[in-house]
Amino acid sequence: MIRGAPRSISVRVWQMTGKRSIRQPPECPFTHYVDPVTIRQSGKAYLAGEYVLLFFGLASVYAVLFRGTSPIPFLLVLGLAVVAYLLRSSGFDRASLWRRETFRSQARSIAVLWCLAAVCLSVTVALLRPNLLFALPRENPLIWALVMVLYPLLSVYPQELIFRGFVFQRYAPVFGEGTRMVAASAVAFGFVHIAFGSWLSVAMTIVGGWIFATRYRRTQSLFTVSVEHALYGMLVFTVGLGQYFYHGAAVGT
Repeated sequence: MIRGAPRSISVRVWQMTGKRSIRQPPECPFTHYVDPVTIRQSGKAYLAGEYVLLFFGLASVYAVLFRGTSPIPFLLVLGLAVVAYLLRSSGFDRASLWRRETFRSQARSIAVLWCLAAVCLSVTVALLRPNLLFALPRENPLIWALVMVLYPLLSVYPQELIFRGFVFQRYAPVFGEGTRMVAASAVAFGFVHIAFGSWLSVAMTIVGGWIFATRYRRTQSLFTVSVEHALYGMLVFTVGLGQYFYHGAAVGT
């Protein structure tokens, strides 16, 4: 339509030329064009900053203010919050919260890798700290049995909700879905263990976090990765390395 012309004239012009004139809205001095790429980059920057704040900033604050306290209550509360977030997230595959059927196809590789880790850790402890080898089951069998039962139930699954389910869903725009995401999950998982007061626990859990994140990326099953996580946790407490993953030990460090 010709600006300022009567509607009848505009219709006639369209009939003559075969082209529809489009009325352009008047330019407003208070509006400007926003590049969608800029918006996406700003969103990624925000999520990246949030990732650093949550898993490094707040983890450091926790390590200072709550050192020596049990992380289990925090894990349970955060786990519930993550479930609520994931269930409300568009595009989240709710089946990944469990998906037990994938475990059978992964059982062999989990067992092989776990056996290699068991041999390596046992030999290392026997050579470097022989007094710690199997110390917990030998000296406190009841405590050891309780750890074997309660650790998988109260600690493992909430951790996997946070460091696999939440991280993979929330920060996919920043890290993608490949190796960078696996690394981001592993490093975040490892660093929060600084609360136990030992860099050995951080280093070991970064390696474990890489294994668990790789498994989750492959299976999209929190059940499968939780079973694997529980096996490694029970191994650590059995061979004599549990003191590096026990909150009470952090008080004296």
